[in-house]
Amino acid sequence: MYDYVVIGGGSAGCVLASRLSEDPAVRVCLLEAGGQDASVLIHCPAGLAAMAATGAHNWRINTTPQPGLGGRRGYQPRGKVLGGSSSVNAMIYARGHAADYEHWREQGNAGWGWQDVLPYFKRAEHNERGAGDWHGTGGPLNVMDLLSPHRISRDFVQAGVQAGHAHNEDFNGAQLEGVGLYQVTHKGGERFSVAKGYLTPHLSRPNLHVITGAHATRITFGESRRANGVEYRKDGQLHTVQAAREVLLSAGSLLSPQLLMLSGIGAGAELQRFGIEVLHDQPGVGEQLHDHVDVVLVLDAPKLTDLFGLSATGAWRAVQGVREWRSRRTGMMTTNFAEAGGFIKSQPQEAAPDLQLHFVIGKLVNHGRTPSWGHGYSCHVCLLQPKSRGSVRLASGDPQAAPLVDPAFLADEGDLARLVRGVRLTRAILAQPALARHGAREVADSRDAQSDDEVADFIRRRADTIYHPVGSCRMGPDERDVVDDQLRVRGVRGLRVVDASIMPRIVSGNTNAPTVMIAERAADLIRQAA
Repeated sequence: MYDYVVIGGGSAGCVLASRLSEDPAVRVCLLEAGGQDASVLIHCPAGLAAMAATGAHNWRINTTPQPGLGGRRGYQPRGKVLGGSSSVNAMIYARGHAADYEHWREQGNAGWGWQDVLPYFKRAEHNERGAGDWHGTGGPLNVMDLLSPHRISRDFVQAGVQAGHAHNEDFNGAQLEGVGLYQVTHKGGERFSVAKGYLTPHLSRPNLHVITGAHATRITFGESRRANGVEYRKDGQLHTVQAAREVLLSAGSLLSPQLLMLSGIGAGAELQRFGIEVLHDQPGVGEQLHDHVDVVLVLDAPKLTDLFGLSATGAWRAVQGVREWRSRRTGMMTTNFAEAGGFIKSQPQEAAPDLQLHFVIGKLVNHGRTPSWGHGYSCHVCLLQPKSRGSVRLASGDPQAAPLVDPAFLADEGDLARLVRGVRLTRAILAQPALARHGAREVADSRDAQSDDEVADFIRRRADTIYHPVGSCRMGPDERDVVDDQLRVRGVRGLRVVDASIMPRIVSGNTNAPTVMIAERAADLIRQAA
């Protein structure tokens, strides 16, 4: 018996387990389906390339066929390890635009406006630049500038300025718009995941019990529809752990709605179709899924042999880089690959940036899963505020089966039009003298796409996620919204959802830092209710 059972040892779950167990009188159990975050590929920042190529430490979920992508299935690599996606991602620290959170508040979610959430961002953060109006120090999550950014990343920033964009030295400061180098969740040349910041230092607490390899199969309920425990499978055996106060669901935007449905909370007719007893008929579960759809421009740059690439030179440099990292935690292996980028407007009349760029110091094809020989660089073009909305549905009543994930990419024609403009704006940056002097050339896959229709066709052939699914357990005041502004699941008691799935609308940037913020605020809400 514990006071709180947290389902999911990802970013939100690690924050909850850490914060709630600060009180020695409170007993906390954290269930994580994956394993310990012990792999060197996790702790070495550049190890993310190997994890992406092999699918290590992630759920490797594929979407349903996407009409907007020409019938292709997309790839959804969500972290399956302590730290969740913060242990396998590109480590970019970005909060989004202040207007994102104002929109949450205006939609009826009290306490979630920009001035409400900024203190939680600051509380979570130890920014090595120091504290100020926008940043905090002393928090569990270390944020810093890259130790050894590649020279071409600075060339990208210069090219962005040459193309007419402002230079932004802090995307988490007073202004989001502009181009610059990203800050990252690193420390001392290593990845600093949420597990490393929040969980690892406190594993010795006697009131905190972490169980890895524990795949939650169902939330259990007692009288008055009150959540009282979690059933999970470990090593082929079924176990149950009990919760005296609350069950906290932090399995992420794809698996949190699935577990709610498996537990009898979802669209009644659909649950009955799979033989699941309906506890609460809530058709909003799994609705409103949306994600940052993204397309990548890849350029060959054979002269730039100091970029990451598959060649004899690249292999030799990588060996030397590994040696340096192992001995000094410096050098090329401290990269997050997406070192530079920007937030720009697809057209001048936009109220805020609606496109995000990630400049990658290597040739990125198919999420890094398809080898691309030689040297070059890439640039992601990401749509920040997609209109398209999809869903998460059950594939079966088997908890081991992956859910049906349908982000409905490019279902809204306006999303495609913005991405077409984004490709043109990105090409304009890549053509500026600061980069053009390297003699790089777009690969054949995209360079022949010149008319709007041709660019649109290229996007449909190559676009996919940039790993930010949200919204499938939407927070809001309506009965169809899954959780209220205290993150309590409607229709039952003693159950909250705490992860990116509660976002009413996606933030204008990477979603890891906002997920940490959500969990920090949730910890306060939970303690206040105790």
